[in-house]
Amino acid sequence: MEIDAAASGAVLKRERVRDAILELIEERHPGDAIPSERTLCAELGVSRPTLRAAVDELVVAGLLVREHGRGMFVAAEKITQELVSDRRAFSLPQAAGAWTSRLLEVRTLPAGARVGRKLRMSPAARIHYVARLRLVDGAPMAIEYLHVPADLVADLTSEELEQGDLYAHLAERHGVRVSEAVQSIEPTVVTRAEADLLDVPELSPALLFERLTTDTAGRPVEYVHSLYRGDRYRIVSRLTLGPRDQLPTPGQGQGPGQGQGHHPGIPPGDFTTKDPVTLSTRGVVQDGM
Repeated sequence: MEIDAAASGAVLKRERVRDAILELIEERHPGDAIPSERTLCAELGVSRPTLRAAVDELVVAGLLVREHGRGMFVAAEKITQELVSDRRAFSLPQAAGAWTSRLLEVRTLPAGARVGRKLRMSPAARIHYVARLRLVDGAPMAIEYLHVPADLVADLTSEELEQGDLYAHLAERHGVRVSEAVQSIEPTVVTRAEADLLDVPELSPALLFERLTTDTAGRPVEYVHSLYRGDRYRIVSRLTLGPRDQLPTPGQGQGPGQGQGHHPGIPPGDFTTKDPVTLSTRGVVQDGM
């Protein structure tokens, strides 16, 4: 498959604008205004269509709200629910097919304020920034943006980034062994430039993954966010009910309001016994039509 250089460049430019706006959002509170499109275009040195594409994505993701005649505002905070209730049952998503990567951009640059906060490092500290197209059996499946501390991994070769398991490469070639990952998943849609890379129609559904991975010493190893095709990728979760003798005693292991909570994907009231639930997750690549 040939990569359209213009489409790739548009995606990367929009990604940088998106990150800049995310920094503005994270510095503000729900309901606060962000600068106008004209001001942001001048400050970021981009065209109105490029800025609007990034803003549109953040509106769809529920992070910004447009109000006609008033401007753009930080959206209300989302309700967050932990996906995995027992870490011992967690495994990194596995998926069928032969996975490969095609590099779109590789640079070493300062982390910046937002990524620096994610990786618990100075904004001036250097990171390896990698944008790559992920393919399964040669078909585009996801666009992935990686941020890896440069002082932890001296260099990443094209071979490591294009072939095999990156975590295996980190362990075997760099002595970095991952231990834990905290990952969020949200629904979204693809922009025109992203659609060109993923070979899907514009505004097609997609899954937005954001993950922070740490090593056995608790150091952040990688911050990554990825856009997966919604028409060919889905998440399957296996839930296992624990025995009653593992139930906590009253007041033990429960915070305020936990007694009224419910497990992800299970309607409230389905399991009234309060038995503990463990969950494991795997990725499934659906056959194309």
